[in-house]
Amino acid sequence: MEHSHTLTQDQSDGLIRILKTRFETNRNRHPNLKWTAIEERLRKQPHKLWSLNEMERTGGEPDVMERNDLADKIVFYDFSEESPKGRRSLCYDREALESRKNHPPKASAVDMAHQMGIELLTEDDYHRLQKFGPFDLKTSSWLKTPSDIRKLDGSIFGDYRFGRVFIYHNGAQSYYAGRGFRGLLEI
Repeated sequence: MEHSHTLTQDQSDGLIRILKTRFETNRNRHPNLKWTAIEERLRKQPHKLWSLNEMERTGGEPDVMERNDLADKIVFYDFSEESPKGRRSLCYDREALESRKNHPPKASAVDMAHQMGIELLTEDDYHRLQKFGPFDLKTSSWLKTPSDIRKLDGSIFGDYRFGRVFIYHNGAQSYYAGRGFRGLLEI
């Protein structure tokens, strides 16, 4: 079944209400931004609204993250307490998925993010997110892996344990019930 990558007016309005409530509840994530400007941009880009809906549908709880380095962009991050439930038990990418001979996972994090129209968080993004956390106290999240690590069949992921952020490595083909991925969407 193929998605049209657009939402109905009712779906759009419902999602915007959810996002506005989350935005207003968590002002510390974006103290210098106004909701009206964000909503205006969202309504002009229905494909981005569809991607945000996918983030919400899979348990990501997207919200705006204020970023000084991207002054002209609005950036939504997944702010769910744990790695989004609808995006767990995934290996890292397509190559890793195809290398699994026995018991392959249903999909890969990179493929799923691409299908959703979002990007995996980088290591820097993950540290930025954790300033508003802690997040991933019981789960972990695949992170966008530098090519030199991926060329060696590895991948990186992060979590929060013992009062600090940890970034680890694993074989890209591995997958666990408690590991998913977090994404971001620039608008």
